[in-house]
Amino acid sequence: MFQIEEELKKLPKKPGVYIMRDDKDGILYVGKAINLHNRVRSYFRETIGRGPAIDKMVTLIARFEYIVTDSELEALVLENNLIKEHSPKYNTLLKDDKTYPYIKVTLGEEFPRILFSRSMKKDKSKYFGPYTGAAAVKDTIDLLNKLFCLRTCNRNLPRDIGQDRPCLNYHIKQCLAPCQGYVGREAYREQIGQALEFLNGNYNMILKDLERKMRAAAEALQFEEAANYRDLINSVRQVTQKQKITDSDGEDKDIIAMYRDQTEAVVQVFFVRDGKLIGREHYYMTHVSCESADLPAESAPDYEDCLKAWQTERERINAGILQDFVKQFYSGTPFLPKELMLQYEIEEIGLLEQWLSERKGSRVYLRVPRIGTKEKLVELAAQNAKQILEQDRERLKREEARTLGAVKEIAQILGIDRIERMEAFDISNINGFENVGSMIVFEKGKPKPSDYRKFRIKTVSGPDDYACMREVLTRRFTHGLDETKELTDKNLDTAYGSFSRFPDLLMMDGGRGQVNIALEVLRELGVHIPVCGMVKDDNHRTRGLYFNNVELPIDTHSEGFKLITRVQDEAHRFAIEYHRSLRSKAQVRSVLDDIPGVGPARRKALMRHFKSLEEIRNASLEELEAVEGLSKKAAEQIHLFFRKKDS
Repeated sequence: MFQIEEELKKLPKKPGVYIMRDDKDGILYVGKAINLHNRVRSYFRETIGRGPAIDKMVTLIARFEYIVTDSELEALVLENNLIKEHSPKYNTLLKDDKTYPYIKVTLGEEFPRILFSRSMKKDKSKYFGPYTGAAAVKDTIDLLNKLFCLRTCNRNLPRDIGQDRPCLNYHIKQCLAPCQGYVGREAYREQIGQALEFLNGNYNMILKDLERKMRAAAEALQFEEAANYRDLINSVRQVTQKQKITDSDGEDKDIIAMYRDQTEAVVQVFFVRDGKLIGREHYYMTHVSCESADLPAESAPDYEDCLKAWQTERERINAGILQDFVKQFYSGTPFLPKELMLQYEIEEIGLLEQWLSERKGSRVYLRVPRIGTKEKLVELAAQNAKQILEQDRERLKREEARTLGAVKEIAQILGIDRIERMEAFDISNINGFENVGSMIVFEKGKPKPSDYRKFRIKTVSGPDDYACMREVLTRRFTHGLDETKELTDKNLDTAYGSFSRFPDLLMMDGGRGQVNIALEVLRELGVHIPVCGMVKDDNHRTRGLYFNNVELPIDTHSEGFKLITRVQDEAHRFAIEYHRSLRSKAQVRSVLDDIPGVGPARRKALMRHFKSLEEIRNASLEELEAVEGLSKKAAEQIHLFFRKKDS
């Protein structure tokens, strides 16, 4: 039995990390301390100024454990790792866990490439970034490849020079074809050098060169080529316009500010690289603390003093949230700027500077600007954070009306107490060919694709939707019952199974007939679930719900009606897509199987190489001969087969 009072006496006066656990051994909170003895004991002694969340947490602590470290810096790193791994309920958590894109120039290769990368490694490549938008990075890479005619293939050069034909990019004049030896290493490296100049922000020379080439092409009456240069000039200008100067010192820095309400906080970060604002991003922090006292009333006799105390408390909590953000965010990002400009003076500023400097390998500064342009930038970031949180609050209200509000509306119409999970089923076939069934799942008014299931009908031939639906429902709930029994025998929760979670409402695509089939199957299996039908009118539009032998009308302008329509459309879409994929596979298989000398292995090789039957049909003899695993004779037979078929 863990005795808290006794264990408190054993705490060492050393730095380390402590872990608070509840009576189910779940982790409530992870913290670090320069002195474990003093810090952990404070939770069970102090009751003022900690906020209601921490006071609540203390009442739930059943036991604690700790890990001693050699320094406070080691404790900081360990605390970060444990928070990321366990996401404790009472720690302020960084909600977003994004990896940011980089532009990677593979200078370690003989003929370098420009690539999109989600990580920055210690190799011979040169990295630019991080950037906040993947689309913008991909556009920039495409632009550079077009501007400088760089290779985009994965060929090992110079080893593979001349071993294969040049690709399409060479023929449309977007690659210099080093794979054929058409350009030497030095000339190619000059093109890469210009691309690096571009990425470093030196655009003027490139623009002048493109303008010169455009005028020369126009004077030579090569208007199509001149138009291509014009488009490239516009693309370069579009990229350069995104680079807004924010500071004259040309340093790398992140500007960090926040705004919060009672449950969430938004942290806004402006990324400045080489003195240019390259982008911004916002991050949500959950499990945020709130003030232990309400905002004082203006009528209070000591209003000014109370307001000042309240503001001090609020700033202390905000600084703590910002500190948690810095620790969690910069423990994972591969790039560290020279300076972090913060909205609040955080408690562990010296320790964090030491930690970040060690990670970067050079000095990192954490500063709180009070005057001038830098202070205004921090204020601007705070205003952006406030705007984002307020916009999201409105968005969440609308989203809740579309989802949870719509579900409540359906529950009220049907007279059901609670609906969280809904399942809908549909059958798809063409004159009985390839009968298939679909099961789609909505939870809390939102689709849950991970729980969708497909059924290929085994016992029904011909167009009999009722018999097909009976098979699908029987298989679904029989499997669910078997899985539930298996999980129960293993003392596992039903959440571990894909079929063991039964719906609160079964929604059938149709009226009385489909509903009765579902009720019969459930009765035979001893399962009790409400079943309703989504009834359509003569124009195949949803008009109401069929439930307990009664058709219930529903307001066609309501959110509940819109949700029913989405469920119906999704079930139909999922079934049709599955049926279409089976038809497509059957058609491809039958056509290719008619070709002499093409068996399963060669069929797979063809489909892997060409992706579609149409591509195989239109392929030249040379393209067919290039397929791995296909002999020259087999290629000739395939080519001849389709030429005869088309003639």
